[in-house]
Amino acid sequence: MVRFNGVNHLAMATGDMDMTVRFWRDLLGMRLVAGLGEPGYRHYFFHISEDDLIAFFEWSGVEPAARKVHGQPVKGPFIFDHVSFGVESEEDLWTLKDRLNAAGFGVSDVVDHGFIHSIYAHDPNGIPIEFSHNVAGIEIRKEPQMRDRSPSAVTLEGTEPQTEKWPAVQRPTAVSERRVYPGAGSELFHGTK
Repeated sequence: MVRFNGVNHLAMATGDMDMTVRFWRDLLGMRLVAGLGEPGYRHYFFHISEDDLIAFFEWSGVEPAARKVHGQPVKGPFIFDHVSFGVESEEDLWTLKDRLNAAGFGVSDVVDHGFIHSIYAHDPNGIPIEFSHNVAGIEIRKEPQMRDRSPSAVTLEGTEPQTEKWPAVQRPTAVSERRVYPGAGSELFHGTK
């Protein structure tokens, strides 16, 4: 079984990298840890935690997304509702709430979701963001809690992965056939492209 170690990075888009750096690095306090780019293209990475990053592509013509209430149903083509960042303490939620308010960003009241307390806001690109703190004594990662009043049949199969529901790999890639090809940024770190 594959073991995941977090979200390596979320890739977002912006039309204004300077404004994005000011928000994510300077207001939220996430270190800027990598910057790739050339004329007409930038890809910057911000440190969320030891295993998690958020990245932004800067492309001319990208405009901030229309504001949407987090979790509000939509119709038509749609990919992304919001992203939630965990914080270490309840105090961190209040600190972020105060910082966002002071900087002129609308931010919700603290909301109790039973297993997390959260606040909601939008970054300057219109990206809906949530900040969450785990409620003490409720460990859904260790003790899953299915509280859906009308769960689907697939959900009722349980919390553990059921890999047999998908076709088995018939021919794994042999070590001798594995290739890693240079992509954007490899020339900056390895001198090749």
